[in-house]
Amino acid sequence: MENPLVREIRSQSMLRFRENCLRIEKCLEFLDDEDAWTRRNDASNALGNLLLHLNGNIKQHILSGLGGVEDVRDRPSEFDAKGGLTVRELFELLHETCAKALDVIASLTEEDLLQYRSVQGFKLTGFGIILQVVEHFSYHTGQIAWMTKARKNVDLGFYAGFDLNVKNIR
Repeated sequence: MENPLVREIRSQSMLRFRENCLRIEKCLEFLDDEDAWTRRNDASNALGNLLLHLNGNIKQHILSGLGGVEDVRDRPSEFDAKGGLTVRELFELLHETCAKALDVIASLTEEDLLQYRSVQGFKLTGFGIILQVVEHFSYHTGQIAWMTKARKNVDLGFYAGFDLNVKNIR
């Protein structure tokens, strides 16, 4: 019988992957190709860089670290890019990577989650890898949402239809 905690870890991490991917897709509905590669200043990344960076992080940590594919990440190129891909192409890359990552996460066992691995120079358990990627994905999704709101002055409606003022019940 499967450990219910293992099932919950997989389920919740997969939920957050899907949620972040949908939120980014929602943002990109408002943005064009020029928006994707515009930097506010030299110290800032363009939205396109963040999408390339998320793609690279997920590939390195989940697909390679947990899934066993070769680690071919070129992290500096994620930030050096100044264009070349459309908003749609950037999202398709991320969406495809997320779909593969979801397959890897869905296949993980209790042993996989507890096994230590070396990823990006850090020694992490499988659970630690998932936690890092989900947190990292959420962090940059928030940046992308902020960039979209600042650029287009739109309410993204992430919580439309939800009453966020409901009190907790014990």
